[in-house]
Amino acid sequence: MAKSSARKFREKLVREGKLDPLASRSPFAYADMRTRKTKSKKDHLFRSHNFHDGKDDSFYFDFKYFLHY
Repeated sequence: MAKSSARKFREKLVREGKLDPLASRSPFAYADMRTRKTKSKKDHLFRSHNFHDGKDDSFYFDFKYFLHY
């Protein structure tokens, strides 16, 4: 595989005793900033729980019904 001109330039700078540009690169340059499109294992497990079957222990209380009596 051939070397790019940027890589040749960096190697030349290091040979001449100058600062390597890779040393001053931000750590965020190596971080993977892509968003994941597929669900993780935890997402699949959490989704498999039946929270939407109507038995989630919530209730509705209507005050207007009791005020009329």
